[in-house]
Amino acid sequence: MRVLKLLRLVQGAGGTALSALWTFPGILLSAFLVTWGAEAAQFLISQGLALAILAWLQTLPEFAVEAVVAWEAGRDPARAHLAIANLTGAIRLLLGLGWPMVYGVYAWYGRHRSARLPAIVLGPEHAVEIAGLIPGLLYFAVILLKGTIGWIDAGVLLAIYGCYLAALLRHPPQAVERAADAPRVARWALRQPGWRRPAAIAGLFLVGGALLFLTAHPFLESILAVAGTLGVSQFVLVQWVAPFLSEFPEKVSAFAWARRVSHAPLALMNLVSSNINQWTVLAPTIPLIYGYSHWRTTGVWSDFHFDGEQRLEILITLLQSTVAVLVLLTLEFRWYEAAGIFALWLAQFLVPGWREPVAWGYGAWIVVLAGLYVLRRRRPAALAAAWRSVRS
Repeated sequence: MRVLKLLRLVQGAGGTALSALWTFPGILLSAFLVTWGAEAAQFLISQGLALAILAWLQTLPEFAVEAVVAWEAGRDPARAHLAIANLTGAIRLLLGLGWPMVYGVYAWYGRHRSARLPAIVLGPEHAVEIAGLIPGLLYFAVILLKGTIGWIDAGVLLAIYGCYLAALLRHPPQAVERAADAPRVARWALRQPGWRRPAAIAGLFLVGGALLFLTAHPFLESILAVAGTLGVSQFVLVQWVAPFLSEFPEKVSAFAWARRVSHAPLALMNLVSSNINQWTVLAPTIPLIYGYSHWRTTGVWSDFHFDGEQRLEILITLLQSTVAVLVLLTLEFRWYEAAGIFALWLAQFLVPGWREPVAWGYGAWIVVLAGLYVLRRRRPAALAAAWRSVRS
C-alpha cells in the first residue's frame, strides 16, 4: 500500500500486525506518562499551558503523517488530495468522536451521582482555550474563500498560535491544595523538593514523549497493514484510520480524566487544545512542506491549491468546528450537544455521499445557535471570561 510506504519514510522499522503486541502497551504507557506530567505541571504553570504541552506531544504522530503526505504530494500532484484528507479527517475525528466520548464516559462513571444527565461545566480558566479556536477558524474561512494555502497563510496561522500561547502564559497555576485529587505518580512528582520537582515533571513529559515517538509509527503501520489487507481504500486509510490511530494517545488521556468525573473539564480541554494545534500548527505543515517538496522537484515554489472535493472537506470541517465553539461558549457541554455532534459525524463517516447534507445540517445548527445568542437565550460566558483573563 502507498500509505505504508509513506509511513516507512518517517520511521524505518516496518510494521506488521504482530507489532501491535508490543506497540499497543507502549502507546498506553506513553499516554499515561504525559497525562501524569500534565496533571502535575498545572500546579507549576497554568493548566492551559500544561495542556498545550500535552497536546504537542500527543499530536507528534499526526505531524509525522501529515509531513510525509505533504512531501509526497509536492512530488506527485495526484496525491495532493491525501494531504487535505488527513488534516480534515484528524480534526473531524477528534471532535466528532472524541468530544462525545468524553461526555459518554463522564456520564457513565457519574451515573450514580445524579438521576439525570448533567452537563460538563467548565470553569472561567478554560475560556481562553475555547476562544483560542475562533481566530484560526476565521482565518481558515479566508483561506477557503481564496482556494489556496501558502507560506504567508502558514505564517499567519502560526502567529495566531503564538498569541494563544501568550494568553495562556498570563494564567496562574492551580492551587497546590487541589493536588490531593491527582494520580499517585503526579503527586510523587509534586512532592519532590527544590529543583527535583520540575525535573520529575519534565521527566514524565520527556519519557512519555520519547516512548510515544518510538512506538507510534510501528503501531500505525501494524494496523494499517491489517486495514490494507481487508481492502480498505487508500483515501479512507488516510482520512480516518491513520488519524484515529495517531490520535489514540489523546483519547486515552481524555478517557482517563473523564472517568474520574470531576476531571471531565480537563479531558474536554485536552481535546480542545489539540483542535487548536491542528488548525493553527498542523495545517501550516501542508503549504510549507508541500511548497518545499515542489521546489525540490521542479525548482518552483508553489502554494497548495484546493479542488472542489477538498473545498467541501474543509467546509464541513470548518462548520463542525464552528458548531463546537458556539456550543462551548456557554462554558457547558450538554448531553444533546454531544449526541448531535456524534450523530452528524457518524452520518458522514458511514455514508460518504451524505457529506453535503451533513454540511447543511451543521449550517442549520449554526444559524439556530447564533439566533439564540442574538436573542440572549444563550450567554457567551466564555468570551467575557477570556477577555477578563487577557486583560488581568
